[in-house]
Amino acid sequence: MKNYRKIVLAYSGGLDTSVIIPWLKEHYEGCSVIAVAADVGQGAELDGLTEKALKTGASKLYIEDLTEIFVNDYVFPTLAANAKYEGKYLLGTAFARPIIAKRIAEIAQKEGADAIAHGCTGKGNDQVRFELGIRAFLPDIPIIAPWREWELKSRDDEIDYAAAHKVPLKVSRETSYSKDKNLWHLSHEGLDLEDPANEPDYDKILELGVSPMKAPDVPTCVTIGFAQGVPVSVNGEPMGGVQLIQTLNALGGANGIGILDLVENRLVGMKSRGVYETPGGTILYEAHELLESITLDRETAHLKRTLSDQFADLVYYGKWFTTARAALSAFMTETQKTVTGEVTLKLYKGNLIPVSITSPYTLYDEEIATFGEDAVYDQKDSAGFIRLFGLPQTVQAKMTQKTKGAQ
Repeated sequence: MKNYRKIVLAYSGGLDTSVIIPWLKEHYEGCSVIAVAADVGQGAELDGLTEKALKTGASKLYIEDLTEIFVNDYVFPTLAANAKYEGKYLLGTAFARPIIAKRIAEIAQKEGADAIAHGCTGKGNDQVRFELGIRAFLPDIPIIAPWREWELKSRDDEIDYAAAHKVPLKVSRETSYSKDKNLWHLSHEGLDLEDPANEPDYDKILELGVSPMKAPDVPTCVTIGFAQGVPVSVNGEPMGGVQLIQTLNALGGANGIGILDLVENRLVGMKSRGVYETPGGTILYEAHELLESITLDRETAHLKRTLSDQFADLVYYGKWFTTARAALSAFMTETQKTVTGEVTLKLYKGNLIPVSITSPYTLYDEEIATFGEDAVYDQKDSAGFIRLFGLPQTVQAKMTQKTKGAQ
């Protein structure tokens, strides 16, 4: 086994990365481990992290506040694309990985590290996302993935290892769901959720809000303001991206919004089941799509829908730092030039009910669309349009009749 002098570790303080520090120290004799924790809005999870990292063997810990960059450069461009993996998943874990990978690569370069380590399993998507992100900036640096090497085979084994090495943990065998939390979402996997036949115990699982069954019996109205596709206000109050998402998380969570029980197709080929909480993000996606319904022309809207799926796939597969993703983002940015206005929704027991959509760039013309009398649309014009539009079909039908008669 090659020995490394200095290893930079992507560190969250969770079960996997907590045991990786002593494991690296054991298996790479004399190495120093520099832990890097990225703050992408996970809140209290970062409390006490420095003491914990140093106590378990890290030489130092960087805690990098990336929240603003995360929202403005990753979350909002993905929102602009209306990107949902397999039509449902709002990519909360997926688009948080490239920004973390980039910062880890920068710190590895700054520290003169000769290897980078991460705590992703060999079954998951994140190993791909982290490694592709790192290699976009440090293409030749060795990457250590202990889950692909070590003797530990399960989370129970990790808990035993932690106990033996006096590594403090916040989880137990009974509550050790695999979680990922950031400003945008919280995911839950493992334990009873591994069987899709099991109904999730939302009273035990949910952290960002309540289930629809326990939401208030009175709806909450919320108005989201957008400027060129970017959300900029809530109920008329201008807000930066971080505050805006926090505000909508609170409103959505209280009303049971954004709970998704999903079986998805992982990049590595298997199906996995998880429960996702994305209250604010779910509100924003709905509001953004409603605003686009009156501000985008038909051809652009239809093309965008197709490209949105491709955008989501690229993000999910860890290909943020690619020409393809950048090119799609350029297209999405162009489509957002007129996506300005306000959308009002009612939040009620997990449902989002449209109330109002307004925009100075609306393409909806009431005088043209009305069922009442109007002076701008001559209904007689439609007869000629239908004849021309259906001309190929008419020619085909005549040919069919003629050849049938000749048989």
